[in-house]
Amino acid sequence: MIYFETGSPTTSLSADDLKQGLHTALERLGERRKVLAVPPDFTRLPSRSGELTEFCWAYYGDRLTDVLPALGTHTPMTETQIAHMFGRMPHDLFRIHDWRRDVVTLGTVPASFVREVSEGACDFSWPAQVNRLLADGGHDLILSIGQVVPHEVVGMANYNKNIFVGTGGTEAIHKSHYIGAVYGMERMMGHADTPVRRVFNYASEHFAAHLPIVYVLTVVGLNDEGALQTYGLFIGDDLSVFDHAAKLSLQVNFEMLDEPLTKAVVWLDPTEFKSTWLGNKSVYRTRMALADGADLIVLAPALTEFGEDQGIDKLIRKYGYFGTPHTLKMVAENEDLAANLAAAAHLIHGSSEGRFRITYCPGKGPKNLTRAEIEGVGFDWADYDEITARYDPERMKEGRNVLPDGEEVFYISNPALGLWAVRDRFTY
Repeated sequence: MIYFETGSPTTSLSADDLKQGLHTALERLGERRKVLAVPPDFTRLPSRSGELTEFCWAYYGDRLTDVLPALGTHTPMTETQIAHMFGRMPHDLFRIHDWRRDVVTLGTVPASFVREVSEGACDFSWPAQVNRLLADGGHDLILSIGQVVPHEVVGMANYNKNIFVGTGGTEAIHKSHYIGAVYGMERMMGHADTPVRRVFNYASEHFAAHLPIVYVLTVVGLNDEGALQTYGLFIGDDLSVFDHAAKLSLQVNFEMLDEPLTKAVVWLDPTEFKSTWLGNKSVYRTRMALADGADLIVLAPALTEFGEDQGIDKLIRKYGYFGTPHTLKMVAENEDLAANLAAAAHLIHGSSEGRFRITYCPGKGPKNLTRAEIEGVGFDWADYDEITARYDPERMKEGRNVLPDGEEVFYISNPALGLWAVRDRFTY
């Protein structure tokens, strides 16, 4: 059921609009005594989820008893990040999701179903895991808050991914990432109906129907002036609310190009991106737009690690981004990678498969990744100051730029907000 929805490619929602829309939906839900909010973490800052969570707190007061950021494998939020994203909310409301220990399994999607939807790419069962606070916390409302946007693992982010990955456990996260990677992320990105989504939907229908989950979904993107704009707000408790948000996201977060790009420069905001685990969105979201032999230059001033999780960081350093055949061979031959399929999936996602060059330009602080570390995982390295002297993120505009010497460069200020593709590489 949809409790509230508004949005279009021309809509621009203010904070007051979001608050009024959310409160309208909460009124329609009726009285609730104990509420859990599950927003994303700081890596999804532009989603407006922080404000919406704060509006939930303003509405429910002390009936909002817990806030569980959907960390997945990410590092816990700092006090500074919580204050920046969630405003005046008391910090003692926030809980930390431990994806290795603090989960329960609601049920298991059979291997036959996974094999069917993945067209034989994977032949294993999948556990529907959630943080135990969702299953055992005694809440009569769970508000899953987040942004719908093209995504490399599931096709379109959010909806029940926020639950089954954001609050999921080790096996669930590893296997869901791997299904998407071996099926082919270029077959999924920008699509609402994918093998991974079908697995999640099976789990929602068969194992999580008893949980009082209501989804609060935004659609946010960059407008023609390069500023953040909130195009839609969709609130409901079933698949239709996600479908409506996904259709709008495809309209406003997807840039279709007539010709492939020969050079793209992507800026990674230092407040959001400190790892290639997140920073490789610059690779995922542009790969369908890049020509063979193209250059992808990633400006990453805050790049200090490869994985958000220390164990995954070690695996990335060990095996590197060397393409699908190499990664699958390493999975078959090495127990540590076979036991961490999300890491294997990420290595596939982050490789250009030898089709284009990926050059990372980290900052020069004492904690930044070094040239040796960057090149050790299969990327090229370039000096940050030299590259930004030519490709200055403060001077370039979104999209196509022509430099004084005639060079054409395509600039992207936030890869997390969109998907770029040449028309003949995307099938609706």
